[in-house]
Amino acid sequence: MPTHAERRFLPYPPEALYELVADVQRYPEFLPWCTACRITSCKSNVITADLVIGFKFVRERFTSKVTLTPKDRIDVEYTSGPLRYLNNHWVFEPAEGGCVIDFHIDFEFKSRLFQRLAGVVFNEAVRRMVGAFETRARAVCKPVPAVGGPAPVPSPASGDRVTEPHRG
Repeated sequence: MPTHAERRFLPYPPEALYELVADVQRYPEFLPWCTACRITSCKSNVITADLVIGFKFVRERFTSKVTLTPKDRIDVEYTSGPLRYLNNHWVFEPAEGGCVIDFHIDFEFKSRLFQRLAGVVFNEAVRRMVGAFETRARAVCKPVPAVGGPAPVPSPASGDRVTEPHRG
């Protein structure tokens, strides 16, 4: 079903980007279609959260377990809601002048109708979500100070961006 994997350089410290992604309760403030979040459990490095996703007349709630590996990685495990499954991770790799983020998401809806709709808008939805995280990073994170010049900015050809539907 829809799968998206992407590696992207951002000129912010890995710790700051990790904190931004780990702050699940703030997602409704900036993430498209995320209308509500309720943290139901927070034990050590594991958060259980209910997110409400809304688009036009459709609203769905799903629960996920978010496992935090401080400063390095965030894994999201789906537990209940409209999906058959969800695999999602964020890996934060220190790089000269900032951080390389390795992002992966793969999911399937239980409903064939929702699955077909997701397939139609998936690429645009992921583009907007990734863009929302980047915009939030610009607003709340301080860039890594340049040493000997500006931080490297990858060209579109070197972005290692991979978006492909998975056929199961």
